Amino acid sequence: MLAKTPPMGWNSWNTFGEAINEQVVRDTADAIVEKGLKDAGYEYVVIDDCWSLRQRGADDRIVPDPVKFPSGMKALADYVHSKGLKFGMYSCAGTRTCAGYPGSFDYEFIDAKTFAEWGVDFLKYDFCYKPRLANGPILYNRMGMALKASGREILFSACNWGSDEVEKWIRSIGAHMYRSTGDINDSFNSFKDIAMSQVEKLAYSGPCCFNDIDMLICGMHGKGNVANGGCTDTEYRTHFALWCLFQSPLMIGGDLSKIDDYNLDLLKNKELISINQDPEARPPMRLGHGDRPIFFKHLANNEYVLAFFNFGDRDSWGDVEFYDLGLTVASGYGFRFRDIFTGEETGVVTGHLSTGIKSHDCRIFRGTLVEK
Repeated sequence: MLAKTPPMGWNSWNTFGEAINEQVVRDTADAIVEKGLKDAGYEYVVIDDCWSLRQRGADDRIVPDPVKFPSGMKALADYVHSKGLKFGMYSCAGTRTCAGYPGSFDYEFIDAKTFAEWGVDFLKYDFCYKPRLANGPILYNRMGMALKASGREILFSACNWGSDEVEKWIRSIGAHMYRSTGDINDSFNSFKDIAMSQVEKLAYSGPCCFNDIDMLICGMHGKGNVANGGCTDTEYRTHFALWCLFQSPLMIGGDLSKIDDYNLDLLKNKELISINQDPEARPPMRLGHGDRPIFFKHLANNEYVLAFFNFGDRDSWGDVEFYDLGLTVASGYGFRFRDIFTGEETGVVTGHLSTGIKSHDCRIFRGTLVEK
């Protein structure tokens, strides 16, 4: 069964955009293995838009650009598979892709069969240039059926940017993950606004179909296709913590040949990844609002996460009354928490928990409910 937990991997768009090519994909596959990312759970290597010629071939099939991909897609898929990884590609529900290359509208079954023959394991399916009278849910359902008819198990990553109240129907058409927002860029406000726009919709996300709040920007530092000033390392940590807490698919968007040690270690953080990959896949409760949201999340094995965020420009303070979680002092229970970044333990706390939070930073506590 695909996508029991949020898919993890790498996507070419954030850094390379139209400059994607065969060598970049091979080098990235090598880096995922050599830098320990495969062992951390990242397995998909996905080519985004701009991989084909501008016109279909005489047989109506999409033709890979022979300059960018001289060995062809089957050979490239074989190389990725030889590393113990999975190979992903991109198409679009419209007549053209977002960058103007051939889309799959009316060619869904031909394209799905082609992808299967190449050894594709993952398809990102965009939403540009959809004919005005065409129905979005029907187009995604058509490709969902085409992928199942292809003879190969292919993870279906729907990318309609949150249109048509996508969260209410996308699970029913066979998708395994779905983009629910516009494109991310490499800035604090971009990832903050994207994440917070989805808080009320996370209850639709769960095993076999996860809310995808776009690719990660960790470690990009203002370089690449979606550059917009970049973030500090503290902001990248907050970004990754939000994506893990919300159980979004974790698709790295940076250049792995240039990623710094801090962000590489962040992307391999076992504590955060275990929250993202928690098998119960429960959405968090939001307690605080505004620039200092607080989230409480149930995990498997009787564990919980209490997460404090400070989106403000000044250091601040977070406080949660356990009564607001339903836990009274008279219940005879309290929480024993551990800060997942520092390892500091709180001991058994009752009544409330307060903590300082640096500007644009977060504090993430993981623990259990215990009798006093």
